[in-house]
Amino acid sequence: MTTKEKENLKETLQEGNADKNIVSFRELINFPSTTYGAFGIYRYPAKFIPHVVAYILENYGIKGMKVFDPFAGCGTTGLVARIYGYDYELWDLNPMLKILHSIAVMSPIKVDFRDIINDLTTNKKEFIPKWSRIDYWFAPEFLPFLYQVWGYYHFTIKDNNLKLLLTVPLLKVTRYFSYDDQQRQKLSRSPKSKERIDGLLKQDWKKVFFTMLEKEFTKTLEKLEEYQTLSPKNVHGSIKAGVDVLKEQLEEEKDILITSPPYLQSQEYIRQSKMDLFWLGYSEEDVKNLSKLEIPYRNISADMTIYSDTFLQYRASINDEHIKRVFDNYFKSVLTAFSSLQKNITTYLFIFVGHASMRGKGIPIDKVFIEHLSTMGWEHEKTLTDTIVSRRLFSYKVNPATGLVDTRTQIENLVILKRKTV
Repeated sequence: MTTKEKENLKETLQEGNADKNIVSFRELINFPSTTYGAFGIYRYPAKFIPHVVAYILENYGIKGMKVFDPFAGCGTTGLVARIYGYDYELWDLNPMLKILHSIAVMSPIKVDFRDIINDLTTNKKEFIPKWSRIDYWFAPEFLPFLYQVWGYYHFTIKDNNLKLLLTVPLLKVTRYFSYDDQQRQKLSRSPKSKERIDGLLKQDWKKVFFTMLEKEFTKTLEKLEEYQTLSPKNVHGSIKAGVDVLKEQLEEEKDILITSPPYLQSQEYIRQSKMDLFWLGYSEEDVKNLSKLEIPYRNISADMTIYSDTFLQYRASINDEHIKRVFDNYFKSVLTAFSSLQKNITTYLFIFVGHASMRGKGIPIDKVFIEHLSTMGWEHEKTLTDTIVSRRLFSYKVNPATGLVDTRTQIENLVILKRKTV
């Protein structure tokens, strides 16, 4: 986005959002880049930038408070909480959360990569993912080699720290050797990805694989060392990954909820990760069951009441029944979770949410959340609005559903709600 485009967007925001404060979290917080250290280990969709969590803890945190994120994604909230010295609890439907968090918080270790190459090439054990379509996604020339490489990962490595360090490099390089178009959000083949594989097959592709693997391994170590320069504290972190957030209950009170729930029309989180999950040992049944629980693509009780005039107003304007179901499922899903979880939050709710649209019509998600939660003992303190600098999720110039210029999620709102005192 050019400087002029940013200024035009800012003017538009100010005209339509008199009750909001326009900010840049990247400018407000003296924090390294969004991909610095452990924050840049894995490419996760719609990643929560660390600057937002840092802003919250710098301005609202009090020593001894406990932080909770029920839609933790790749674990940004927990990693920032460690830097500021707060205990935290993270939940997410995606099992990748636990793996990525375990990698991010570990101390770097010294490894001679030549030993890894030697062990990889001499390993005889195989690991074959429980994936019926694996032949569609990988050239037959690669598969016996990949089975051997992942056999080493699953059955030969005895050092758990080494296994953790190899996880993301192996996932990245394995995906590069697949027919997946890595410029797209969903798992999808394209002429461009086929061209990449055809090019690899004409080379000494095993040499390419090991060269890439060593590069990614070294990068992971460097990222962990960078994170350590931020002086993370020895705090308690609790992780629940692969859980149904809508049914899980908090076992103890937390002071602050900080989260960024899924986007309004997103079902990409498990879909984006499923190739990695298969290589990590999850079955098709596992992945299928997780996908069924994604928000907003799950069955939600029709009895769920949303206390928001804004919700009712926008719902009444939707004529397409499919879009109306997506609209209902999204708000009922997210607000079912918030309605339950807020009971055990003592002080603040910080909800970071994009400004989405459906069929070209903007949906003020933040306003619906505020109105609903205000009936449950929460007072809206303020909303801070920031522009999205980089976006992978839904990154199109033209919305494929409408054929119109894409205006989805150009901004994100940090809704700040404080528990009302009696």
